[in-house]
Amino acid sequence: MRDSLSTRKELAVVPDVSGSSTADAVFAALSPVIAGIVATFGRSCEVVLHDYRDQERSVVAVAGSVTGRQVGDAMSEIGLRVLAAGDDAQNEVGYLTRAQDGRVLKCTTLPLRDVDGTLIGALCVNIDVSAINRATGVLSDLLGLSTPDEPEIPSTNFSGDLDQVVESLIERAERAHAVPVAALGRDDRLGLVRSLHETGVFALRGAPGRIAGRLGISRTGLYNDLAELKKDSR
Repeated sequence: MRDSLSTRKELAVVPDVSGSSTADAVFAALSPVIAGIVATFGRSCEVVLHDYRDQERSVVAVAGSVTGRQVGDAMSEIGLRVLAAGDDAQNEVGYLTRAQDGRVLKCTTLPLRDVDGTLIGALCVNIDVSAINRATGVLSDLLGLSTPDEPEIPSTNFSGDLDQVVESLIERAERAHAVPVAALGRDDRLGLVRSLHETGVFALRGAPGRIAGRLGISRTGLYNDLAELKKDSR
C-alpha cells in the first residue's frame, strides 16, 4: 500500500492540469452529452462537468438540478479527493452520500484525462434516491416486511464556494475531535491535520494558507505538522 502521506500530498503539490487542446476537446465533446444523460434518467438526475484547470470555478457545464450546482462553482469535497489522487484517481461508481438538506444521493464520479493520461477534470452523476427510499419503506410496511437499518451515509457539502467547502471539512474534523480548533493541543491538532489531509484538501492551490489561518497557526507551522505526520507514518 502506498504511503498515505505521500510527498505529493504533504507538500500540497497540485497535479499538472495545465491547458491543452486535447483537454479543451474533451470538455467540448462532453458538454452536450450531459443533457442527454439527464433526459434519460429524468428530473431526479444531475450531471456536472468539472475542469480542474480552474479549481475555484471548476464547474463548466451542468444539466439537471439536484445539488444546485451552477457553472462557475467550485468543486465539492468529492472533487478535492479526486484531485488529490491525481494519477491514481479511479472511477467511483454508485456510492451514497447525503446532501446538507438530508436527501440521499447515489453518485458516480468519473475522472477525465488528457491524451497523455494527466487528470484534467471529472464527470459527476448525482441521482436523488430519497423518494425511492421512502417508497421502499412504505411498500415494506404494507407488505409486512422488515426493513434493514439504514447504514450511516457520509454527508457532502456541495457549496459552490470553495472556502465554504474547506470550512465544512474543518468543522467536521472539529466534531470528530469534540474540541474547537482554537482549543486543540499539539497532539489533537496533528490528528485534525491528518483528518484534513485524508480528505485531499491539501491538493488544492492555496489550501495551506486557508487552513493555517483557520487553525490559528503559521503556514510554516502547518508544513511542520504535515512533515511530522509523514515521519510518524514510516
